[in-house]
Amino acid sequence: MTGREIPDEYLEGYARILAEASGTGRRLTRDELESLRSRGERAAEAGLGLRALVRRYLTATRQSWPTLSATQADRALAVVEQAIDAFAEGHERAQRLAVRQEEAMRREFIDDLLYGRSDLGRLAERAERFGLLLSRAHAVAVAQGSKPVEDTHQATRQVESALVSRFGERRILLTTKDGRLICVAPGEQDEVLAFFAKQAHAATDGGQVAIGRAHPGAGGVVHSYEEALNALDLADRLHLHDPVLHTADLLVYPVLTRDRQAMADLVRNTLGPLQSARGGAQLFVDTLTTYFDSGCIAAEAARRLNLSVRAFTYRLERIHKLTGADPADSVHRYTLQTAVIGARFLGWPGNEI
Repeated sequence: MTGREIPDEYLEGYARILAEASGTGRRLTRDELESLRSRGERAAEAGLGLRALVRRYLTATRQSWPTLSATQADRALAVVEQAIDAFAEGHERAQRLAVRQEEAMRREFIDDLLYGRSDLGRLAERAERFGLLLSRAHAVAVAQGSKPVEDTHQATRQVESALVSRFGERRILLTTKDGRLICVAPGEQDEVLAFFAKQAHAATDGGQVAIGRAHPGAGGVVHSYEEALNALDLADRLHLHDPVLHTADLLVYPVLTRDRQAMADLVRNTLGPLQSARGGAQLFVDTLTTYFDSGCIAAEAARRLNLSVRAFTYRLERIHKLTGADPADSVHRYTLQTAVIGARFLGWPGNEI
C-alpha cells in the first residue's frame, strides 16, 4: 500500500499539532502522544504497513514545510520525531500482541492436534490455517536429542530452513513439543520425513528420530505421533541405537511385551538361574544380546565383546548349563531371545520383576 492510499483518519489533527508545536516550540502533550500510539495500533490491526504510514506522515509534513521559518522548521523536526516515534510504538505494540496471539493459537492447535483434543471437524478447519489437510493421511516423525529443543532453538531453525529449501511450501508442519522436534507430513511423502530425520539427527548432535506410520484423519496424526513416541521409549528400554527408527519395523516388540506379567514370568523362569552364576545375570544377558545382534555368529559376537571365540563359546555353554536352554538350538534360541528382549524391556536384572 502506498502513502497516498493511507486513509486520512490516521492523520487526523496532525497538521494542527504540527502548526501549533512549530509555532510555540512546545512538545507534544501526553494525550496527543497516546492518541498517536492508538492510531498506530489501529493501523497495524487494519494491516497497514509502518513504512507506508511513515511516508504518509512525512508527505503531510512536507506540504506545510514552505510556510515555516528556519526556527519553526527546527521545532517541526522535533515534533515529527515525537509523532512518528509514538505512532511507530503503537504499531509495533499491536504487532507484538498479534504475534503472541498467533503463537498462542498455534501452540493450542498443536496441543489439540497431537493429543486428539477438540472437535475433530473444528480441528480440521483450524489445520488448514497451518498448512495441513487432515482429510488426507499423515505421518509424524519425532526427533529426540540429548538436550531439549524449543521453537526458537537453533536446531529448529536449522531443520526448518533445510526443509523449506528442499521442499518449498509443501503442507508440512514443523514444531516442538516437550523438548522434542516434530514433523507432520502427508503420508505418501516418505521423502519428507526421511529428509527431516537426516537433518534432525545432525541438528540435535546425533539425536534419535522415530517415524510413525501414516494414518488418515485428525485422529491419524495422534496415532502416528504416539507410535513415534512409543518407538523412542522402546529404543531406550531395549538400548536400540539406530539413528532412525521406523515403527513399522518394531511392531513385534509391542506384541511381545503387551502382557507384562507373562513376559516377567518368562524372564524369571528362563533367565533366573543366571543370577547364581559368578558375575551375575547381567553378564550373560549382555552376552546373549550381543550374540543375537550378531546374527548368532559366535566369532562376530566375540569380536564385539573383545573376547576370544573360545571364551565366548564357554559363556554360551555356561548359559546352556544354568538355564537348560541351548543357544545353538533353534527352539531354545527363540525362547532365549524373547526372554532377553523381555529382560531389556523390564530392566532386569537391575529391577525386580
